[in-house]
Amino acid sequence: MKNVAQLTIASLILALIGCGSSGGTTAPTNDPSPITDVDPDKTEPTDKDNTTTDPVIDCNAPVAYDIAEATDEGLFDESFTPSLAIDGNTSGDSKWSSEGQNRWLQLDLGESKLINSVQIQWFKGDERQSTFSIEASDDATNWQSVLTKTSSSGTQASFESYNITATTARYLKLTGYGNTLNDWNSIVEFHVHACENAGTPLLPNELGIDLADWYLSIPTDDDNSGTSDSISETELMNGYSNSDFFYVSSDKGLVFKSPSQGFKTSTNTKYVRSELREMLRRGNTSHKTQGVNKNNWVFSTAPSADLNNAGGIDGELFATVAVNHVTTTGEDYQIGRVIIGQIHANDDEPIRLYYRKLPSNSKGAIYFAHEPIGKNDEYIEIIGSRTNSASNPSDGIALNEKFSYKIQVVGHELTVTIIREGKPDVVRQHDMSNSGYDVGGQYMYFKAGVYNQNNSSDANDYVQATFYALKNSHTGYAESE
Repeated sequence: MKNVAQLTIASLILALIGCGSSGGTTAPTNDPSPITDVDPDKTEPTDKDNTTTDPVIDCNAPVAYDIAEATDEGLFDESFTPSLAIDGNTSGDSKWSSEGQNRWLQLDLGESKLINSVQIQWFKGDERQSTFSIEASDDATNWQSVLTKTSSSGTQASFESYNITATTARYLKLTGYGNTLNDWNSIVEFHVHACENAGTPLLPNELGIDLADWYLSIPTDDDNSGTSDSISETELMNGYSNSDFFYVSSDKGLVFKSPSQGFKTSTNTKYVRSELREMLRRGNTSHKTQGVNKNNWVFSTAPSADLNNAGGIDGELFATVAVNHVTTTGEDYQIGRVIIGQIHANDDEPIRLYYRKLPSNSKGAIYFAHEPIGKNDEYIEIIGSRTNSASNPSDGIALNEKFSYKIQVVGHELTVTIIREGKPDVVRQHDMSNSGYDVGGQYMYFKAGVYNQNNSSDANDYVQATFYALKNSHTGYAESE
């Protein structure tokens, strides 16, 4: 049965925001898939001729519409028709509800608009997570996916915002897949954000994050190398953006998105990433990517020759981030985990910082892995548990919740700090005295972004995080060099 409702909504404001669009285990103590993350820097990144300059737009003129069409295919509760999802009433008695998989709700904006985000108030949104996708179209026939298999937080009774790939379209279709308690798809209110005028493009290099210290890996292969593309420091400084994997969000953060399947940095790497790699040379290619040289840094426990040759000594990485999406399908030990920060050495990682949220939990855990040279990984939990059956962490971090992390190394001492507004810092320290990094030739570099730790999920599953601050520093390193 198909029901169509033609609706008039008095001055429904499309609030303008702008246009733009973790580690598991088979047992509590052992990870069955240790990272074999061979240094991806086997070739120098080069400026590419096909640089994408399709940035997220940032504009500030509100746009309104009066008429929308809501369509539902399949049976729905006749007391809760599609029209109630856009009537401006935010009480739980006014909602669209439809039971079953692949039930959809379609909006007609009246004319094509540049759309970047939506706001949804889910029925009982603070008690359960709803899973949905969004498509966009100009003709209601040919559809483009702009948000794929996303889950609500399960912690928010009012509106939740979702950034979507920036798209010019007249129609939006939301497809529901039920919730964590049952197969009902229930929406109290569905609002759209759009831009009437495109405005001035906002590029990643205009956010205040110094991208001259980084290059980027994304899971494409435009150069036909067989491995993922590397975007050089120079390209990033010149405003490189990619609307699928690396772009500016409507709230002025730097979005990293990685599917579960795609091109990898090397044939020995198991997982896909959209991730920055620290480059202290700042575009000066006379310094090679690898080695103890001015492009990389060393621990202060390294031999004196390495201290003299390195670009810096010891280090600190500070980031403010919100994890927007984690995988919800695949092998139990891989579901929901993503690496959001690292220190990488020649072949090993002194630290991999994980966020992990299980589908049944509304909040995620934070932990890190330390890899001594030639030994098994050591795992340190910071907030919540990393296990496959972890209960909802009472002090955990929800999707889209901003927090900061600081990774600091001074000699043998590794310190990780999680910082949240209104809460005490959570600090974990780890002694690296017996980890083997004090020998000659061990060079270090930070990494930040999303390193998807699930290669068994559905093809359309992905991880995504938005970074609002990113700062690296080292003793003896000056950014102007």
